[in-house]
Amino acid sequence: MPPTLASLVHHSALKLTVRAGEDRLDVPVRWAHVSELADPVPYMEGGELLLITALKLDAEDPEAMRRYVKRLAGAGVVGLGFAVGVNYEDIPAALVEAARQEGLPLLEVPRRTPFLAISKAVSAAIAADQYRAVTAGFAAQRELTRQALTDGPEGLLTALASQVDGWAALYDASGAVVATAPEWAGRRAARITADVERLRERPAPASSVVAGPEDEDRVELHSLGTGRRPRAALAVGTAAALGTAERYAVHSAIALLTLTTERSRSLHAAEQRIGTAVLRMLLAGEPDHARAVAGDLYGALLDAPFRMIVAESVAVSGSASAALAAVENPPRVQAGAKPSAAALAAASGTGGDPLGALAEIVESAAARAGESVLVVPEGERLVVLAADGGAAVAACAEYATALEAARAGSAVRESAVGEEDELVVGLSAPAGPIAAAAAYKQAEQALSVARRRGRVCVEHEQLAAGSVLPLLADDAVRAFADGLLRALREHDATGRGDLVASLRAWLSRHGQWDAAAADLGVHRHTLRYRMRRVEEILGRSLDDPDVRMELWLALKATSAD
Repeated sequence: MPPTLASLVHHSALKLTVRAGEDRLDVPVRWAHVSELADPVPYMEGGELLLITALKLDAEDPEAMRRYVKRLAGAGVVGLGFAVGVNYEDIPAALVEAARQEGLPLLEVPRRTPFLAISKAVSAAIAADQYRAVTAGFAAQRELTRQALTDGPEGLLTALASQVDGWAALYDASGAVVATAPEWAGRRAARITADVERLRERPAPASSVVAGPEDEDRVELHSLGTGRRPRAALAVGTAAALGTAERYAVHSAIALLTLTTERSRSLHAAEQRIGTAVLRMLLAGEPDHARAVAGDLYGALLDAPFRMIVAESVAVSGSASAALAAVENPPRVQAGAKPSAAALAAASGTGGDPLGALAEIVESAAARAGESVLVVPEGERLVVLAADGGAAVAACAEYATALEAARAGSAVRESAVGEEDELVVGLSAPAGPIAAAAAYKQAEQALSVARRRGRVCVEHEQLAAGSVLPLLADDAVRAFADGLLRALREHDATGRGDLVASLRAWLSRHGQWDAAAADLGVHRHTLRYRMRRVEEILGRSLDDPDVRMELWLALKATSAD
């Protein structure tokens, strides 16, 4: 520990005597400084032991000494050393009384003890303390390295928590807690995930301090990784600010964990190349070759039903219409799926890379669940192969739900129209290796529908279970419908008959004259006449099933009018 006034008083060679402030001798001394100025405060930084002979002070004036001592204490001076036998044979009573009133330690320096000896003693003690801290830091570095090599990040966290006499936690790229030490720190680490998310938005390396309530610890957060986006984060909680030795230990842990994440990045790139080869073989109809290449890395993924996910980043206009689409067409997710904190945070700001954010979310969820997941960038797309019903698919659904909410909220708040990259996802039905190409086609079809509807995510199963009518919500289809029915609407506008309503009733009754006429409240001969007029105006025969189909879809596409 650094030198204190008490350690200087007990220094046998200095022969210092305490004249005031006996109860405040345990304060650290940052430096010993000599000054005979009447006001040395402008040159003080705090923590100094000030040494004087009172050459320019009226040390016998009580009022002057009260002002002098008060300014020293206010500047953070921790003690005052007075040399006797130089200008004064003894410390003046006025100075002693002022020091006692202010509670400032006052040390009597004998004639035979030069100020230089006190300065050397302080300097030597500070140097010894720094040497001990550096030595302890190197010892901590060796221990952390040994633990990292033998037990991985978990062992490193355990050693770090012991070194700082606190706790440590590691977070993955999505901001989720990966490991903690000791185990009881898991709940504490989970409470600061929002702070970790904010740290992830800053370019690496970045750090911050989280100050909790008075009864809680002090937490330092550090990003890990050398890229623009952090690969992970380290949290260190202690009862007080870190000392020099503890700081060395934390910096060593950051370096070791960064090396681990960078090594993981290289391995991830190699695994991604294998995943790309596996995907190409599956889509080429070669499941046996794909399984051979997959090996232990992706073999488990091909042994059970999987989902194919195809995602794109598209530029869309940020307007209130997007919010309306999000409200009217909420994404269908698995039962019980709700946006997690990580999904909500990722949805609120993707850093301009929605595909990268989705990849992080899916991979992190799979890693935490011990699942295999195949993530392959494919040009402007991202293709994911994930276990059906697994954590990766659920994380994708959570992320889609959070994105829908965030997109709707921002569109409602901002009336200005601008373009930004947004995520669009298509999800296939469960499939196996033999049907991988069909699953990819299903995901593409769902992606196309999601893009047309202004949705974040659409499952292929929704297309078969729902109605074809929502697919008609397209400008080209609407234009076709308006053009097909325009002549009939113009005829009705002259008041010469209600051909559009009659056509709708007749088609809805499958051409049954009596039922359709009853719905309209007219005679069946009147309805027959109106249908002949429809054929004459359109130049088409209602006996043709294709014509009837086109007219019915046109009526449905314009039914909101």
